[in-house]
Amino acid sequence: MNYERPATHRTIFAVDVEGYGDRRRTTPHRLALREGLYRALFRAFDDAGVPWRHCRREDCGDGVFVLAPAEIPKGPFVEYLPNALAVALHRHNLTHHAEARIRLRMALHAGEVAHDDFGVTAPAINQTFRLLEAAPLKKALKSSRGVLALITSTWFFDEVVRHSEALDPTTFRPVPVAVKETRTTAWVALPDRPYPPNATLLGDVPALDDYRTWRRFRRHAQVLADREDPA
Repeated sequence: MNYERPATHRTIFAVDVEGYGDRRRTTPHRLALREGLYRALFRAFDDAGVPWRHCRREDCGDGVFVLAPAEIPKGPFVEYLPNALAVALHRHNLTHHAEARIRLRMALHAGEVAHDDFGVTAPAINQTFRLLEAAPLKKALKSSRGVLALITSTWFFDEVVRHSEALDPTTFRPVPVAVKETRTTAWVALPDRPYPPNATLLGDVPALDDYRTWRRFRRHAQVLADREDPA
């Protein structure tokens, strides 16, 4: 086995279907759902100008994991892809029964990804999947009338979202994430049912370097979430 392959910085994208294991879904429902999911991803990536064929993709059963080549800009993944994906999902849902409809959680991060003979590994990949399972993201999607909830790592938000001229970072909300060994801050948005702009939230978010700090931030974020009702 070759352990000397250089790690490369990659954009990390992952989506997960809400309620995929719902007992009301039959195998034909899930097959129609999966077909619709991939059709939506193909179209959304194309509309966003991200070449799907050049990305590494892995099927996760109830979702999809994608690594983009380092040379592909990160901006389109958050500036255009979420809205394009939401449009494609709405199109699918209009022509399918409830049990085959799709609502998605989407996570974005980036980092150094190492390769071996079996696949890829990286702390950034682990964190992306932790973000995808974050309770605030699940709650955001559940309470939204839209079909997509997006979460980005703090790195992705600070390096890409804050500096974008194609979207409004004030419609993102900081949330505490606690999944397995991960304790971090992330940012949530609802692309097709956005939160109202709130520039005061773009100030310094405390580093969650201890459990007490994390608990205080969690309480603050919960108060904020309770005050807002996504449009």
